[in-house]
Amino acid sequence: MEKFYIERYLAEQSPRDQEALSFAGICEKIEAEFRREWEEERNDAHRIIEIQKRAIIGYEKEVAYFKNKITGLLRRFKGEKTAFPSWYPSLTDAVYHENWGLAGMAEWFAGAFSESGSAKIIGDRIYFLEDGAMRLKPQRIGFERREQMVRAFLLMTPDERLDKEFHEVYMLDGTRVTIFRGGMTKSGQDAIIFRRYIIPNYSFEEQAARGSIPAEAVDFFKSMVRVGYNVAFCGPVRSAKTTFLSTWQSCEDERLEGVMVETDPEIPLHRLMPNAPIIQLIADHEKLRNISKNLLRSDADYFILAEARDGVALDTAVRMARKGTRRMKLTFHTRDPMSFAHDVAVEIVRTMGGDIEETARRVAGGFDYVFHFVQLKNRGQKRLRGIYELGLDPESRRVAMTQICGYAHAEDRWVWRHHIGADKRAAGEEEDAEAFRRFDAALRGLAEGGGAS
Repeated sequence: MEKFYIERYLAEQSPRDQEALSFAGICEKIEAEFRREWEEERNDAHRIIEIQKRAIIGYEKEVAYFKNKITGLLRRFKGEKTAFPSWYPSLTDAVYHENWGLAGMAEWFAGAFSESGSAKIIGDRIYFLEDGAMRLKPQRIGFERREQMVRAFLLMTPDERLDKEFHEVYMLDGTRVTIFRGGMTKSGQDAIIFRRYIIPNYSFEEQAARGSIPAEAVDFFKSMVRVGYNVAFCGPVRSAKTTFLSTWQSCEDERLEGVMVETDPEIPLHRLMPNAPIIQLIADHEKLRNISKNLLRSDADYFILAEARDGVALDTAVRMARKGTRRMKLTFHTRDPMSFAHDVAVEIVRTMGGDIEETARRVAGGFDYVFHFVQLKNRGQKRLRGIYELGLDPESRRVAMTQICGYAHAEDRWVWRHHIGADKRAAGEEEDAEAFRRFDAALRGLAEGGGAS
């Protein structure tokens, strides 16, 4: 005889109009029905657990399994007209995310927020980065649901223990999820931070249109890329360093062989430059220490160290540059570009040992130009604040920096100086004489058009 379930019978026979059903009520009914079906299929428990895990992580086939069943249950319970929160695109999506998915965070992964690079859950509050500022959203997420979400994220890294107070994992789309909980946070104020790198695929022209760089300097930047100088992009968090590095790199010769080392998988060069022979490595402090000798022996034409954070990464970059590698690129967190060489030296000496002044001279001898970026008061706006030629004074052998571009904030314009050190001129003419000629002429034109010469 077929089993009889009173809950299902009452749901199917109820004469109430659907609009009387609450969203919370329909979520509970559907979750209960899923549980009932899974209990019936205990002999296939492993498959059910695997489906749940893969759906939570974001695999489309398993997500579709949930959504198709939800749609069918909505029809069975006469729930198609249930009102649902406005931050979900459909009732099916709403039920799925409330019960098993990303809850109110699902909105951040939808198309409307595709340009938002960060979101946070702090306690039960949800914030999205919009127009350069964190905006509090109306949706809330309770403690039990947050714990369920954390357990789901940790399914992506089975070696992570649930009782740890700090976790860092990556979702299928590359979003980095950082979790602080337990004794690391105040009671009820656990935090989950979502950070993703927005693939800009910007050209210099597009960045100029956004006001981040001067439009009159587009040709100058393009010729500078071709000359092959070693460059560092510095500034505080979210100041467009990585965006500018990506733009700079997209103008690089696709025939050249490159190696990029990141601590986090943020810059998808295989998408930005699909035809270029670029090896992309993910290596943190210890991994980079182990492979640094191999990198130094590599026959790559250039190296990129995105987000150089520690002494090992910076020492590797400086050693590569000092051995003659051209077209080096790195990003570095600092608020004072004039102290770049010494800030890098301090990090290297702290990890590798040595003398700070001598190491700073090595940094200055390895890199040619430092670009400094900032956020304006309206944090959605970024600006190139300055460009500095880095080198060594030929007589004193001390670190020397000469500013060739500065941003005049009050006037929202850039002022230029035509200065090219003898070592930069010699290196440029040797690498690509025609590109250097255009670079020299462009800088002279910029200086004569609006700055000191």
